[in-house]
Amino acid sequence: MLLCNKQCCRKSIFFKSFSHNYILFDMNDQYKLASYDYLLPEELIAQHPAAKRDQSRLLELQCPDNSLRHRHFNDIIKLLRPDDLLVVNNTRVFPARLHGHKETGGKVEMLLLHFPDPATDDNNGQTARALTLIKSSKRPKPGSILFFGETLTARIEKLRADGKVEVILTYPSGQDLENLLKTLGQIPLPPYIKRPEGNTEEDAMRYQTKYACHTGSVAAPTAGLHFSDQLLANIRAKGVNKVTVTLHVGYGTFAPVRSEDIRQHEIHKEFVTVPRATAEAINRVKAAGGRVWAVGTTTARSLEFAADENGRVQPVEDFCGLYIYPGFDFQVVDNLITNFHLPQSSLLFLVSALAGKELISRSYKEAVKKGYRFFSYGDAMAIITRP
Repeated sequence: MLLCNKQCCRKSIFFKSFSHNYILFDMNDQYKLASYDYLLPEELIAQHPAAKRDQSRLLELQCPDNSLRHRHFNDIIKLLRPDDLLVVNNTRVFPARLHGHKETGGKVEMLLLHFPDPATDDNNGQTARALTLIKSSKRPKPGSILFFGETLTARIEKLRADGKVEVILTYPSGQDLENLLKTLGQIPLPPYIKRPEGNTEEDAMRYQTKYACHTGSVAAPTAGLHFSDQLLANIRAKGVNKVTVTLHVGYGTFAPVRSEDIRQHEIHKEFVTVPRATAEAINRVKAAGGRVWAVGTTTARSLEFAADENGRVQPVEDFCGLYIYPGFDFQVVDNLITNFHLPQSSLLFLVSALAGKELISRSYKEAVKKGYRFFSYGDAMAIITRP
């Protein structure tokens, strides 16, 4: 079966195109949404991670000469130099998907779109506010109560026009909410990863980077999933420094782009922290002529967001709404480690802005031909603009 972003009325056209070994990316208009469609056999959507983190495949893109090379991910150490700087996103995914029941007994599923904001703590228990998505046979009414386990309830405060639901969570005094969610919730895997019976123990371990430490994401910064403890140790031993940013990935990362002209799309905002130590390390490396490697598109957005008009990175704690698409002038990121992205997605626009649309098109065609595994649990790319 073939997968594309529009699976219904245009399917026959795409089947014909694929039979001629053609992968779509219209070079005539880099701002046309339809030009970022491509075909993908459904079996190439990774449903499970590679047996070992650093044994996934790596497609190396050398932008200066438009060359491609097939590697395994642990070969990334061969591409790094001691004067390089590796920048990672250390956000941690929390169990944001909860299954419970309504007052009537009907089943309900609630997805927290951010880590809840604490509100009060009194004799009646602790409360926290959250923005959610709710799935049930009938949409709950404002004021109704949802029950999750024996210790967590959610009162419906407001039904928004965009389909999101504002709730107030209540749970016992003295209870840590993060630990409670670990007990009651599940890691919110992307919709293209099928788990009819719910998350597995493998998901709880592997849909999290080895360096995750700041809780707040509903989706993993998946480029970092390929780094094992041993590979990170080998990178340190080579003399390559690693610094961190924190960008809490929101559900908007899966939101479809609906504007036919991609320049009209309004990207979601996510909270980002670029520590002073990270900013200073990047500026030192850039001044010395070293290269900055961003691990993942979230890291790339964070660094470019933090750059001032002179290209120097400044400490930042703010909501990032930076939208990167072809024509963007990168000030900080030299090389990017990333996964393969969904058709017609803002992340596909970002990598096309860095590597050039033509090279990205050719690399995706090659990845499909060679059977690379796509999306969150899939294989990786190393986009190198400075060899």
